[in-house]
Amino acid sequence: MSPLKETIKNILPEPLMAAVRETRDAFGRLEQWPEANFHPWRRDTIQRLAKLKDAHRGERCFIMGNGPSLKQTDLSRLQNEYTMGMNRIYMAFPEMGFKPTYFLSVNDLVVEQCAEDIQGLDMPRFVSWRTRKWLKPEENLFFLYTTYTGPKFAHDIRRRVWEGATVTFVALQLAYYLGFQQVILIGVDHSFATKGKPNTTVVSEGDDPNHFNPGYFGKGFRWQLPDLDTSERGYLLAKQHFEAAGREVVDATIGGKLQVFRKVNYDTLFD
Repeated sequence: MSPLKETIKNILPEPLMAAVRETRDAFGRLEQWPEANFHPWRRDTIQRLAKLKDAHRGERCFIMGNGPSLKQTDLSRLQNEYTMGMNRIYMAFPEMGFKPTYFLSVNDLVVEQCAEDIQGLDMPRFVSWRTRKWLKPEENLFFLYTTYTGPKFAHDIRRRVWEGATVTFVALQLAYYLGFQQVILIGVDHSFATKGKPNTTVVSEGDDPNHFNPGYFGKGFRWQLPDLDTSERGYLLAKQHFEAAGREVVDATIGGKLQVFRKVNYDTLFD
């Protein structure tokens, strides 16, 4: 940080600094707005998303995180459930014995390095508009206008969607748009063995201890360190909006550290 910026930061009260940051970020988003709304690929996505609004009204779905606890979870019980998988969940397909109903990935580094894998999936896939440089448009590929800044919970994912520092928060907004009455989190451990400054890009030096597969972010893979505080801010927003609509998010992650949602025992969710 430059001396001038450091001086301004020390002089101005935090609420005012936050307002300054939000104004700056808003101008940055304004530059993205025209393409994100009027590019032919986005117009096509917006039209197709309209048909998915409340497609699962009153039903339940499982959002599958990628934490180590997924290895302790009997995923075979989800074969006849609506499920949403994220990022490199496809590495678990052989053990699962089925593919999730929906797939979601909005992180640039993940899509850049796994574009061929994602392009090869056959379920409806939702990706960030930023990742269009690595992916080709297809009938069941949807480009979401997601941003790093501008905290909000989007009821309408055809418009701007805040990422909340975790793909799981985007998945919750997608689940809300699809109309799910109850959303159940599994594999959302909310705990990482790798430490460091949030959002810093690092290169993995060996096996990955933070996900269900040691090769998930294996040696040489570039990824960003988690920002758990911002993630929790997003989760709290999700909780508030689901409850205000008479819906619910519960957490069935085995041994998970997240304390925002009501905890439930995974095994009690099935007849």
